[in-house]
Amino acid sequence: ALRPSQTTPSIKQQINMAPKDTDPKDADAVELTAESDKKQDKKKNGKGDELAIQPDSLSEEDRELKERLETCVETVANNAKDPAVTTVLRLQALNIMVTELRTATSSMTSVPKPLKFLRPQFPILKAAFQKLPKEPTDGEMLQLRARLADVLAVLAMTLAPTEESPRESLQFKLSAMLDHGKYKDQTSKTEMQVDDEKKGDEDDNLGSWGHEFVRSLAGEIGQEYNARVVNDGADPESDEPFEDLLKMVRSIVPFHVSHNAEAEAVDLLIEVQRLQYLLEFEDLIDETNSQRICLYLIKTADYMSDPDDFIEMLETAYEIYRKQEQYFDALRVALRMSREEAIPSLLKEASKDKLMRRQMCLLLGRHGIRYEIEDDDGMDDDDNNMDEEEQELLNELIGNEKLHEQFHKLAQDLDVMDAKTPEDIYKSHLAETGGFSRRRDSGGVQIDSARANLASTYVNAFVNAGFGQDKLMTSSSSSSEGESSDNEWLYKNKDHGMLAAAASLGGILLWNVEEGLTQIDKYLYSSEDYVKAGATMAVGILSCGVRNDADPALALLSDHIVDGDSHVIKCAACTGLGIAYAGTAREDVMEVLTPVVESSGTPTSTKMLEVSLAGLALGMIFVGKCDDMVGGTIVQRLMEATDEELDHSHARYLCLGLALLFLGQMEKAEAMIEALKTIEHKISKYAVTMLETCAYAASGNVLLVQKMLHECAEHLTEDAEHQMAAVLGIGLITMGEDVGSEMALRSFDHLLHYCELPIKRAVPLALATLNISNPDFSVIDQLSRLSHDPDPDLAQNAILGLGITSAGTNNSRVAGLLRQLSEFYSKDAGHVFCVRIAQGLLHMGKGLMTLNPFHSDRMLLKGPALGGMLVLLHSCLDLKSTLLDKTHYLLYYLTCAMNPRMLITLNGEDMEWKPVTVRVGQAVETVGQAGKPRRITGFQTHTSPVLLATTDRAELGTEEVLSVSGQVLEGIVIVKDNPEYEAEESK
Repeated sequence: ALRPSQTTPSIKQQINMAPKDTDPKDADAVELTAESDKKQDKKKNGKGDELAIQPDSLSEEDRELKERLETCVETVANNAKDPAVTTVLRLQALNIMVTELRTATSSMTSVPKPLKFLRPQFPILKAAFQKLPKEPTDGEMLQLRARLADVLAVLAMTLAPTEESPRESLQFKLSAMLDHGKYKDQTSKTEMQVDDEKKGDEDDNLGSWGHEFVRSLAGEIGQEYNARVVNDGADPESDEPFEDLLKMVRSIVPFHVSHNAEAEAVDLLIEVQRLQYLLEFEDLIDETNSQRICLYLIKTADYMSDPDDFIEMLETAYEIYRKQEQYFDALRVALRMSREEAIPSLLKEASKDKLMRRQMCLLLGRHGIRYEIEDDDGMDDDDNNMDEEEQELLNELIGNEKLHEQFHKLAQDLDVMDAKTPEDIYKSHLAETGGFSRRRDSGGVQIDSARANLASTYVNAFVNAGFGQDKLMTSSSSSSEGESSDNEWLYKNKDHGMLAAAASLGGILLWNVEEGLTQIDKYLYSSEDYVKAGATMAVGILSCGVRNDADPALALLSDHIVDGDSHVIKCAACTGLGIAYAGTAREDVMEVLTPVVESSGTPTSTKMLEVSLAGLALGMIFVGKCDDMVGGTIVQRLMEATDEELDHSHARYLCLGLALLFLGQMEKAEAMIEALKTIEHKISKYAVTMLETCAYAASGNVLLVQKMLHECAEHLTEDAEHQMAAVLGIGLITMGEDVGSEMALRSFDHLLHYCELPIKRAVPLALATLNISNPDFSVIDQLSRLSHDPDPDLAQNAILGLGITSAGTNNSRVAGLLRQLSEFYSKDAGHVFCVRIAQGLLHMGKGLMTLNPFHSDRMLLKGPALGGMLVLLHSCLDLKSTLLDKTHYLLYYLTCAMNPRMLITLNGEDMEWKPVTVRVGQAVETVGQAGKPRRITGFQTHTSPVLLATTDRAELGTEEVLSVSGQVLEGIVIVKDNPEYEAEESK
């Protein structure tokens, strides 16, 4: 209830209380409550809201100011042509106006008083300006023209643009600059020196009119630039047609940068296509604002449609980081541009900072770059802190040679070293009707025990991945029984199941090459081809993402490919090489695999399988490298293949191998796309779609997404593989970009409603692509609904989608859903197999791993990781003939994407663990925000090591130490003591 003193004011009072500085439109909105005739009178008078101020509503001070300014306007205009009003007098009157305008302050809610009073006088001043001589000869008249144009530019800013003069403010300002320039030229040298000392006319003159004026001017400069390019055909490359604009840009950019408006400075430079100017203002860019500028450049680069603009923006950020000696961040940007040739020079520049160089090597290892530091790299030219020991350490860090040790230490710290059995994961005792169903169906599911055992093999391999011990394959390695109980599980499987079981050893002993080889060795000499093939693949899986001086994978696997005559061992060896050397671009491996791709023979089915798997392995090894040799070989094989060969269910992997070569390389794939279009077979469409979507992976390219949606518009029930690839492609293009991902989710809803079955089957996979290892509530909900679909293929894809979305998270909600599904589909072997694989993925690495290919604060995309995911996703487009048939071992390609989701802090000197306090919370976007905004929200404080989810971000919770990697805290981070911290304490 209102107290008497709070009674509502009358309408008339409301009008007088309304702010007088609002836009004319707003004022009209307020006036609607007043009597309509007042409004009509106001319209007739042709005056805006400012003129409606009644003299009695002004304070004494305001009235005096208004009258003073009106007198100045009359003097400047001199409409009466009074001879007593000389140019000097007009100048003085103008200077009073200038001073008032410049010194007046404004707040968020009020317009400066002088501007308010002068705005209605704009037509009078404009008419006076037009009467002035166009080419005055005397200096005073020039000065008058220049000053008046300045005032008009400021006043024009507050008026709405008209068709005749859309950029009036800018035109007046350009005129003023021109007259200022002429005035300078006319004055004598002595005066000019004085003028230079004052430096008042041009550079400061922009900033002195206030920030809002500069912003308004910047907006108009962008429009004028575009108008000159489009309407006048000016060449954007040349500075000449834009000389007057660029002169102003050089004044505005330093003003913005020095006033913490870096984003606006960058926007203006992008608008006029002169981003390189930013590097000229070295004295303005320092440690604090360089981070903000570069973050803005990197994030804005994603929205550039032209690849040249995209590279230019990253290039600028790269140069700024280098000049600020922030080499770790510079390396991140270089990797974002796929510019590996910059690595040696960056490492050399960072040679003064030993810890920085170690952190850079850790980043190279995480990104899967196989670079080797050698003696002749010239690293030790500057100073000799690079002895052999240091060089060996750096190469170890790049090669991830100690990754398994750090992972084991993490597992011990979190107390999860104990091996888990598949039953621990299935938890079938928790099934609601568990006991009852087992009694009732004692002969039900058990019939297909080979399939169940196969599923257990994969679950066991995923759950115990990297731990080096399990209960099925390695349990008795230390016992005296020798091989017998080891083989117990192996021989519970048959044929390809034995292959998968032997290969699972590679997953269990992941990254630990030395110990792994000794355990796998005995199987390499087995009399069973399938066991031998599995062991061969295990060697490859074991070496995934890790460098070893002995290079065992190539040594042991190449013989089976070159001289081997066993089909199954050849297939396993090709896959093993593809996993072991993913992303390394090793030419010696290419020489082993290329002959297999080129080969042909009978029977077609077995030969084509070898060709496809070798092609896929080549694609993984040269992922994102656009290698002509590999590309030429694969496309040639596709062109020469018979229809029977291209109809083979695994020919898709040959296309995928080709697509992976161009992963994320955008327009570089154009020529290859044209070549693929010449193939006269339905696979041509599928290959082209796959290649296009891989080339623009994670780019958020809207035009390509529209093209893919257009592909889906056609209603096909058969031969719709290319449509399925298009749906998957939409997820692939928009992944890693929040706005695009949200838009894609809505599109997928439409596809589920209106499209044919083949397209619907691919939707759950596309949803999973957008949320790898990120169990978002709404996506899990959608997949859970789809997992009960009457179409078996759609349901199986949704089940595997649940596994991919929750991979390595131990998400309890998904675990519950999968347990229910295993009961629901207990009679259906194919569905149960998919549920088991999904359960294995969910608990992958006992919840310590992730499959997400993005890292380094979601800025970098690891090619081999996304490649491994794509192998699984494209296999799901035809589950019956791939994972549910005999090539289920392609699941092991996921090891390329597996990575510990940990944050470990190390002491830089001895590279030993150093627990520090860290805050972990939901990542918040801070790009373009003023001040020092919080980068995380809803955080919890822990002591490292900690686990990070996909959407989490960490920051140091103490000032005692500093991280060498700056703001990026993930993986293995080196910390150093903060020298300023002790000084504070001693105070």
